[in-house]
Amino acid sequence: MIVNEVKGSSGKAQMIVPEEPDDLFALRRILEIGDKLIADTTRVVKQIKEYARPDRGERIKVRILLEVQSVNFDGAVGRLRIGGLILKTDTELISKGQHHNVTVTVGDTITLDKSRRWTGSELEIVKGSSSNSPLILVAIDTQEAAVATVTGTHVRILPNIYSGQSGKRYNTAKKNNPTIESFFEETSMGIKTILSSNIMGQVLVIFGPGETKKRFHNFLSSHIENLIKNEINIRVIDGIDVAGEDGIHISLRSDALREVIKDTKLGIVSVVLDKVFYLVSKNIPKFAIGMNEVNEAAKLKAIEYLLYSDTVFQTTTEEETVRLLNITESFGAKTYALDSSTDIGLRVSSLGGIVALLRFAIR
Repeated sequence: MIVNEVKGSSGKAQMIVPEEPDDLFALRRILEIGDKLIADTTRVVKQIKEYARPDRGERIKVRILLEVQSVNFDGAVGRLRIGGLILKTDTELISKGQHHNVTVTVGDTITLDKSRRWTGSELEIVKGSSSNSPLILVAIDTQEAAVATVTGTHVRILPNIYSGQSGKRYNTAKKNNPTIESFFEETSMGIKTILSSNIMGQVLVIFGPGETKKRFHNFLSSHIENLIKNEINIRVIDGIDVAGEDGIHISLRSDALREVIKDTKLGIVSVVLDKVFYLVSKNIPKFAIGMNEVNEAAKLKAIEYLLYSDTVFQTTTEEETVRLLNITESFGAKTYALDSSTDIGLRVSSLGGIVALLRFAIR
């Protein structure tokens, strides 16, 4: 989560950009009824003409100041729905006092004003959710490439890029068989579109079958801008022999990539979940699965790591989940929100949406 204090607000307002589902849950935990929210949204405006029925309306983009009246997830941890009254807008087409719902997703920018100085615990929740620079993955061979970012526990994959290569070893007309350099150039443009503004220390991992990954690495080293080249750590790894979007998904389960991401949120969560399955297989009761077991473990302060996905809301309310997270973190446990963008998130969902690794056995 990107968090910056608004200049001149005396600590009352923060500009916030969620970068992963975990950030949205952190935001959900500190939002209160009566808070003021500035956000970009859309709203249907109907033109009412004299002696004529109003038209169906036109949806326009608008920036509004909203007084928060309700907060809840819109069916998933990846979308936060905030309802309230419009206090001010940047257009005269929308009247004040109307009710409106704003949907906040990963990557959206909002400003949250509490009309008082933020407390230390509130700042700790939102700033503690901040991630390191996104990890960039490239799965490439001579036919296709996929570029993805891993931010916290969330994975975003760009559409596949195809080379148009014929696959034959002999030369064909260039118009029918584009050069590999043009394919590499298009793939590098995909990388540039997702580079964060703070690229210092970012890691770019290239993998795939054959020698194409090494050729692409050489291409980047000689073509990408010196500033970017010197500040990004580019690594080529073996052991993942699938390119494209499938290669991205397979890489997230591979030992080769696990060593690279071991210190990231996704790497930590992956290790925790593997430990849970190991304990289950050995019948060692240092785990809790499902809301009832996790609640019991939380009361005993036994939780070390807590993983949850949006399917947890099928068995409990948001208020109960937020209360559980607050209790769990109060005694030093780590909590992580997951979504369906990774295999790990799907595995947690299959376990009732919530699972915990315990410090000691409770049964």
